[in-house]
Amino acid sequence: MATNNDNIKEDERLFKQRPPGVLLSAKEWLYLKERYHMTTREMQVGILACRGFNNNEIAELLKIKHGTVKTHLRNLYRRVRVKSKVLLLLRLVDDINRYYSPSKRNLPPIPIAEIPQKAEVPHKPVEKE
Repeated sequence: MATNNDNIKEDERLFKQRPPGVLLSAKEWLYLKERYHMTTREMQVGILACRGFNNNEIAELLKIKHGTVKTHLRNLYRRVRVKSKVLLLLRLVDDINRYYSPSKRNLPPIPIAEIPQKAEVPHKPVEKE
């Protein structure tokens, strides 16, 4: 029979879980580091903050003091011009969606005259089997 303490420990374990996916890849973080002139440590703190870790957990993982984590976050907020971790994450993801395009980076822009109009695109009927 489970005791009340076991239930509390189970609830705490559930809240400690992190999202399974990663919103930003390593290449995207390097792009953001360059864009916002982040230090390596600020980038590390930013990655952990965007993955849902609180300041104490970040300090423990990076083996730095809680106040140092707060300083790095404050510097990040100032550079990115936000006031919270949620807004930091939203701004970084938005910047990646707007400005980062590794596959199209080295290609020149397509002139508007070369873009086919809707009427010029051939239509292929779908054959039913």
